[in-house]
Amino acid sequence: MMPTPPDRPAGRSAGSEDPIEAAEARPGSPADDAAPRPPSVEAGTGYNPSDEDFDIVRDTVAFSVRPSALPTPVSPAPAPPAAAAGGQATVRVKVGERPQHPTANRETVKLPSQRRSAESRRRAPLPVAAAFATIWAALLSYVPVAAVIGLARTLEGQGGLGGAAHAGLAGWLLGHGVPIGTSIGPLGLAPLLLTLLAGWRLNRAGLHVTRAIGARRSGSQRAALLVAGAIGVAYGSIGLLAALMIDSKGTNVAPLRAGLNLFLAGLIFSLIGSLRSTEALVVLARRIPQPLRHGLRTGVVAALLIVAAGAVFTGLSVAIGGKQAADMISAYRTGVAGQAGITLVSLAYGANAAVWAAAYLLGPGFALGTDSAVRLTELTVGPLPTLPLLAGLPNGPMGASGALLLAVPVLAAMLAGWLLTRRLMTVHHVVAGHLVDGRHPARTGDTPPAEPAWPLVLTSAVLAGPVAGIVLGTLSWLSSGPLGNGRMAQIGPVPWQVALVATAVVAVCACIGAAAGRAFRAPVHK
Repeated sequence: MMPTPPDRPAGRSAGSEDPIEAAEARPGSPADDAAPRPPSVEAGTGYNPSDEDFDIVRDTVAFSVRPSALPTPVSPAPAPPAAAAGGQATVRVKVGERPQHPTANRETVKLPSQRRSAESRRRAPLPVAAAFATIWAALLSYVPVAAVIGLARTLEGQGGLGGAAHAGLAGWLLGHGVPIGTSIGPLGLAPLLLTLLAGWRLNRAGLHVTRAIGARRSGSQRAALLVAGAIGVAYGSIGLLAALMIDSKGTNVAPLRAGLNLFLAGLIFSLIGSLRSTEALVVLARRIPQPLRHGLRTGVVAALLIVAAGAVFTGLSVAIGGKQAADMISAYRTGVAGQAGITLVSLAYGANAAVWAAAYLLGPGFALGTDSAVRLTELTVGPLPTLPLLAGLPNGPMGASGALLLAVPVLAAMLAGWLLTRRLMTVHHVVAGHLVDGRHPARTGDTPPAEPAWPLVLTSAVLAGPVAGIVLGTLSWLSSGPLGNGRMAQIGPVPWQVALVATAVVAVCACIGAAAGRAFRAPVHK
């Protein structure tokens, strides 16, 4: 019976060697000249000998390396006393037997990450953090507007930084829904792309301020509300100051209206960011009943799919009328800078056009002036501004192809309902104390989770209709407004008509899509 060193148990086949040990044993490897290392943990035993154990084995058992099946012991030395090895005695094991350790086969425990205490973290005061983040967000949304309007002003030969800054402030306020009084009448058609840019920066401000005051992942709704309130007050103050700066004879702005609009914008968008950062949104979502929670998500998804379809339709229409758009741009004989400014202004209103196209696909359509209508079955418009974006308008009522276009929002709502069912089926369920995915059971023999109940599926799909209607109606309201007095005093879709039609279409079609996904789901492979 020959002793076997515990760091290399006998009986290991050539193909089962440790890949790390094999790599270190290659000729020319840097590990060739290194000192021997303690053996690695044996799989399934939990045994991890210390440095003292390795020294005992090395001093106790000596063997020569020869091309033979087993190592031959050569003059084994007597084991040193236990005190020399730190109180650990040499353990003799049989050939092929794995050494046992008192800590073997113990359950692995995940230790929590060591974090600094709350007192050791440096937290910024809420007013300072909110003021800095809000000013930065306002600058990042204002500078692009000033640059675009500065290019567009070259059309009239009115260049200069002062004029561009003044006009940029007016356009920036217009992007927040603040009407601007001019010599031709009020300008109230807000470019939604600028609104989205400002909202994104305010959302990021909410995230940064929450992190700065140390409320990240705290789950505190109070902290989220405080952050949103501070950013809202700071943003409203900036809007009030900007309105006072540009309120003059040429541009009339109501300072109180500007302050209120920007306060609401800062409050709403930063609240979304602070709720996400504190994870209070997760806490609130868990308190909402399950049908309502899934209905909210499905309704928002359906509304976004319909708006995305409208954006695709707008892009294709402008691409088809590309020659007409190029003629409109070349009509402005102002050089490259002026034409670039007109193009960027058209792109700023591209998000508005996507919402208008969504209303067009739903059926209510939109208006481009008083006594005008742009629908699938009707086209009545008068003289229009020379903008490249308007080159995508249809030439007349749609015939048989109009019925195909009406199917686009129907398919979008059905897709949202189908995604609802897929999400309900992939929710993790607890089976025998283990989390099991709805598509792939965790272990052989686990019972697949039960399919979602019909009442849950249909109730969530029905609730998605009003949610989608509210979202699309709000977007229609934000994308509408006047462009002066006279014929252009009414531009955009009618919000209540879009909301009503979207509610009916999404509620019915989402139920159809959800029911189809529930009835024709793929069988679970056991």
